Amino acid sequence: MQTLVTGGKGFIGSHLIERLLNDGHEVVCLDLEEASNRNIECFLHNEGFVLVNRNIVSPFSVRNIKDILRDYEIDIVFHLAGLADIVPSIQNPTEYFATNVIGTLNILEAAREYGKLQKFIYTSSSSIYGIPEFFEIPTSEEIPIKPQYPYAETKYQGERWVSHYGQIYKLPTISLRLFNVYGPRSRTTGTYGAVFGTFLAQKINGKPFTVVGDGRQSRDFTFVTDVCDAFVRAAESKISGEVFNVGSGKPQTILRLVELLGGDIIHIPKRPGEPDKTCADILKIKNTLGWTPKVSFEEGVKIMLDNIDYWRNAPVWTPNSIWEATKDWFEFLGGKEGK
Repeated sequence: MQTLVTGGKGFIGSHLIERLLNDGHEVVCLDLEEASNRNIECFLHNEGFVLVNRNIVSPFSVRNIKDILRDYEIDIVFHLAGLADIVPSIQNPTEYFATNVIGTLNILEAAREYGKLQKFIYTSSSSIYGIPEFFEIPTSEEIPIKPQYPYAETKYQGERWVSHYGQIYKLPTISLRLFNVYGPRSRTTGTYGAVFGTFLAQKINGKPFTVVGDGRQSRDFTFVTDVCDAFVRAAESKISGEVFNVGSGKPQTILRLVELLGGDIIHIPKRPGEPDKTCADILKIKNTLGWTPKVSFEEGVKIMLDNIDYWRNAPVWTPNSIWEATKDWFEFLGGKEGK
């Protein structure tokens, strides 16, 4: 396959590129010029890899992307480019709308004008579900969508545009709603965010883990190589017009993560707008695409610890710095608690 991976310099994107190259596919990576090449340096001299620096929200994005699709005769687009994180989306909703919605629309329109695409795979997020009404029941693709913050809203709007292009223009599409992806190369800089990166930087610096609330909240942690397998299966299938959850289906508490990592803890206030539990119902993707996660949580944590040096220069978050970074979260999502 001739493939285009947008956002390929990122955490999940770089792992997907690695999987595609190992499978013998040609890969064009499209990302911002200013984005670090750290995650893709090992691919730069691979004959099957091409790096193209482009902005998906520039005035000429549609034309530029269409030229890339045509010049490299792209069969499959994996669209992972986008802005993540909750707090920045609260602070800059228009920037998130531009990248996650307009950027997605630009790539869709380029694909429509190109006219030869075999499949468009969109990276959606489990955050679009918001806070489930019943935590004891795994979250299926059919439950109501209730985004709690701008990031989740923009991911869902992007997903709706993908579905619309499938319905109206017959573009073959699949959207994957990812649950709590973790693995080597997850982000080490920028805003306060994913628990794994936060904890690993704290561990390597001998600091206590900052556990939100009582730590009994659970997350459906999904290892990145399993996620990449879901992308590949979606691309290779004859299915289109569908949405699938991608998760382990086996949520783990934050206290269990701390137990496996090993270290002291300090508790910080629970944040509004966060569910007590995330758990993907993955029956649909199992039955339709034959996908099942293979990496156990214990094995995944061990892999993270084996790669802990990746986080050696990452910011080390403290209760005070976390409070400063998340004040807007508390203000706009309904809580007024202090540090």
